[in-house]
This record gives sequence, structure tokens and C-alpha cells, in this order.
Amino acid sequence: MKVQTEVRTLKKGKYVLIDDEPCIITDASHSKPGKHGSAKARLDTVGIFDGKKRSIIQPVSAKIYVPLVERKQAQVISIQGNTIQLMDMEDYSTFELPATAEELPQIKEGEEITYIQSMGRQKFTFR
Repeated sequence: MKVQTEVRTLKKGKYVLIDDEPCIITDASHSKPGKHGSAKARLDTVGIFDGKKRSIIQPVSAKIYVPLVERKQAQVISIQGNTIQLMDMEDYSTFELPATAEELPQIKEGEEITYIQSMGRQKFTFR
């Protein structure tokens, strides 16, 4: 799910959709309007799911899509290799997520864990 907003409302830490990939803004800068042009905004971002760096330059009055990113809680049901079976704590649906080698030591059966969901995809988040 996504909503449309103006570029001027975006700040560091917010989310934006670039090339149909939800990204978090790591740096946002605005330039002054020139003699023959409008003010521009430069957004440096990192993809939530792929980790790729992206940047865009748009007029501050341009419309851009912002993804709806939800933080949810889930209980770890089982761990098989690097596949983690989870149960959402709101609607009690079960699903599986792959875990990286860095994430596996932090995940234990029976514990609750936070994950983010956006654009039909999920990912673990550790804070």
C-alpha cells in the first residue's frame, strides 16, 4: 500500500518509494529557487529490503509515493536452518521468513520478535 505526498514534506528517517522499492531517507537537502527554476530537493536513501543506496532529485512541489511501513510483533514458533516460522500476534497468522547468519543468534524459539511489513514483504528488525 502506498500514498502520495509532496517532496517538501519528506525528512530524514521517513520512507519513500523509489523504483517500486521502499526506502528510508538517510539525508534530505533542499536548494533555493533560482532565477529560472524552482527549488529542488535531494533525497539520499537506503532500500529497506535490499540495502541498496539510491538518490533522487525532484522539485519540492513534485508528488512522490510513500509506502506504508508497519512494525508488528510475532512469536517465533520454530527454527529450521535459516528459515524461521512466525505467528503474528494480532491476527495469529503464520508465515516464514529467511534469516541471515547475523540474525540467527538473536532469534530464539518462543520469544516475541519485531518485524516490518511493507509492499507485501516482511523483514526482521532489531533495535
